[in-house]
Amino acid sequence: MRIRAKANPVQATLLSDFEDNINHGVCVSNLTYLLAKEMGYDEIICYELALAGLVHDIGKLKLSRYLYGRNEDDDHKNDDGTEYMRMHSKLSYDILKKYDFSDLVLDSVLYHHENYDGTGYPENRKGEDIPFGARVMRVADTFTALISDRPYRRAFDIETAMQIIIDEIDCYDMEVFLAFQRLIHEPSTIEKIKNSRLMINFTTREIMKK
Repeated sequence: MRIRAKANPVQATLLSDFEDNINHGVCVSNLTYLLAKEMGYDEIICYELALAGLVHDIGKLKLSRYLYGRNEDDDHKNDDGTEYMRMHSKLSYDILKKYDFSDLVLDSVLYHHENYDGTGYPENRKGEDIPFGARVMRVADTFTALISDRPYRRAFDIETAMQIIIDEIDCYDMEVFLAFQRLIHEPSTIEKIKNSRLMINFTTREIMKK
């Protein structure tokens, strides 16, 4: 259910982004945890990676307020925002670094858009130089994005989402991908993905009142 808020267009868009980020974070968190378990990591590491998945895009909320709040005479008003959105992993890292998060969580958040072939961001890291937590989250994050609705497209079905990842396999750690491929074909995994979608209408309305 989409949030129906009585707000100006900017406020309504920010509220919608807030809902989308929560839903995305919960799904990434669940998948990252399950994937780490599938790969044989112990419970503490799996929990830490689940936590990283939950908060990995928190920097996007800060960017959204800027992108949607720009004035008409802003020199960058016509930008599509891609350059700014590529900053979100570093912004997320900077926010979380102020609190008592582990290095595993922080590194996973900072580098979750690095590609195994060195074409990612923010540092164009490659292969094993990318922290393992970020390599795990990279697959879970991409898959979650593909099976979610976007303003410019409808969500892909699971089979199509997997094929898109396969078509771009150079971006991913093969060991992680193979574990994810096993995981995603388990019926219990599909059920957990469905249960990751939160009904947060009441919660977000209460937040907006504060």
